[in-house]
Amino acid sequence: MKFMSSDQPVDLEIEHLFVAGWTGRDKAAVDHHIEELKALGVAPPSQVPLFYRVSGNLLTQETSIEVLGEGTSGEVEPLLLRCGGETWIGLASDHTDRDLETHSVAYSKQSCAKPAADEVWKLDSVADHLDDLVLRCSIEEEGTWTLYQEGPLSNIRPLADLISASGFGDNAAMLCGTLGAIGGVRPARNYRMELEDPVLARKIAMAYSVTPLPIVS
Repeated sequence: MKFMSSDQPVDLEIEHLFVAGWTGRDKAAVDHHIEELKALGVAPPSQVPLFYRVSGNLLTQETSIEVLGEGTSGEVEPLLLRCGGETWIGLASDHTDRDLETHSVAYSKQSCAKPAADEVWKLDSVADHLDDLVLRCSIEEEGTWTLYQEGPLSNIRPLADLISASGFGDNAAMLCGTLGAIGGVRPARNYRMELEDPVLARKIAMAYSVTPLPIVS
């Protein structure tokens, strides 16, 4: 995949894709969310955090994705990439089939493409202020853009911990978990997402649209 970093092109080969789940730093909040989802029929994770393996070609820089049915939604997440011994941080959406999630979270993660921004930063450049980085997502509802997710990376487990626990290595990418949805998880057709670095006054931004396909039986 081709990215830009400090206005320079970077080619990163992605052979393995991880999706980290249940990565909230507040254990009580994670436990509460597990119980909420359990009440909706979503099976509890076998461990916390949990690292789902999905096809590497699900990671895409396309600005439009197609999904099956109306029951999917996106999640803004930090994206880690490693190639040639160098680690980069970017931005992606863990777009997930919520209807399928009640049957299998693993299958729901595999069922949708994962849109990614085309810009990355070297992880070393933000290592001393990772917790200050801010994730933000807005969705379009009835023609109006609504803030859907927002918060600092301090709400997510330290990225170094996720790297060491996941088996993340060279030629790999990992979506690192997300924040709670403001107003509840729900589908949308259009997303705007950003990763803000308030210390170095810069942002990575992306936008994508969703086209639902009919479920034919």
